[in-house]
Amino acid sequence: MHSRPLSPHASVYRFQYTMIGSFAHRATGVAMAVGLLVLVGWLVAAANGAEAYAVAVALLGSVFFKILLAGWLLAFCYHLFNGVRHLAWDLGFGYEKPEARRSFRAALIATLVLFVVLAWLLFAARGVAS
Repeated sequence: MHSRPLSPHASVYRFQYTMIGSFAHRATGVAMAVGLLVLVGWLVAAANGAEAYAVAVALLGSVFFKILLAGWLLAFCYHLFNGVRHLAWDLGFGYEKPEARRSFRAALIATLVLFVVLAWLLFAARGVAS
């Protein structure tokens, strides 16, 4: 029996920090999918009446869920900007190593700026953190 060749595993590649960007893009997509399930749960509770909605709001207003919400917000911001970076690649731009590194750093900076602004609007400006 002949064994078929396997695709190269991540362990055969030399580590590059842009690999973190690729992994993080996938991980943030998964995290946002989990967050979407929480959003659906909140909407179902809202549709099931005031009592169910009050329970959901109490649960989602806990410190634990506020930390998760901040994480989902960070995941959204990163996925957004790294997705734009991937769209640029789909159009044929930014493949060279210096450009890829520069766009990765730009995506990280844009992520942090948008996250700080949105987190401030969500938690501080509206008093959600209290």
